[in-house]
Amino acid sequence: MDFLAVVREKLNEFGELITPEVELSAPVPSCGDWTFYDLADHVGQGNLWVTTAVLEQRGDFQGEPAPKDPVGLRTWYDGTSKAMIDALSVDPETPAWTFTSQMPRKVGFWQRRRAQETLMHLWDGQDALGTAEAFDPALAADGVTEVFELFAPRMILRGLASEPTAGISLRATDTGDSWTYGPGAPVAELSGTASDLLLALWARKELDDAALSWQGNWAEGKQVLAGPLVP
Repeated sequence: MDFLAVVREKLNEFGELITPEVELSAPVPSCGDWTFYDLADHVGQGNLWVTTAVLEQRGDFQGEPAPKDPVGLRTWYDGTSKAMIDALSVDPETPAWTFTSQMPRKVGFWQRRRAQETLMHLWDGQDALGTAEAFDPALAADGVTEVFELFAPRMILRGLASEPTAGISLRATDTGDSWTYGPGAPVAELSGTASDLLLALWARKELDDAALSWQGNWAEGKQVLAGPLVP
């Protein structure tokens, strides 16, 4: 998958949400008490953080708050997007600072991570404005894989989640991909489109949402996925 192309596309789509008419105080239900301004500031600050991680090999970037008017915010956001795309437009094997030693400390990590991060926050912004759309199936399936490869183990290592006490399987009905998380034979299976599975793992959908189907011991399965699996 061309993650750099995905990052560029999703950054542009997020930027298109920042119109002169956008209500910056609009709540973002999927992100706690955040407003749309908070979300846009978070994405832009993340762009600059990753730019610093690649160009300066450090992870301690802290920027000034984004402009609080829509026009200024859009200009600022577009600048952060360009800076990050320029930084990421190198060989994926190029060394870079990352927040984990579980995966290679290379630019390729950030190309994938920012593709998934921007994808999810684009959905958050669309959801806040009433225009949320399902994810591309293949991209969503990669996002599910990333949760189990990177975030679930990291949450355990950080002491923010416990080791799963049972196994559960997930199946994407549209891509045919499947995943198993936890020890032993799965006690339950959760199935749905890759998009709906990814939204559920990131707590954008409830685990008992009508779009998802359970087989087996769903109560124990839900407990395993409660994690929390992601930050």
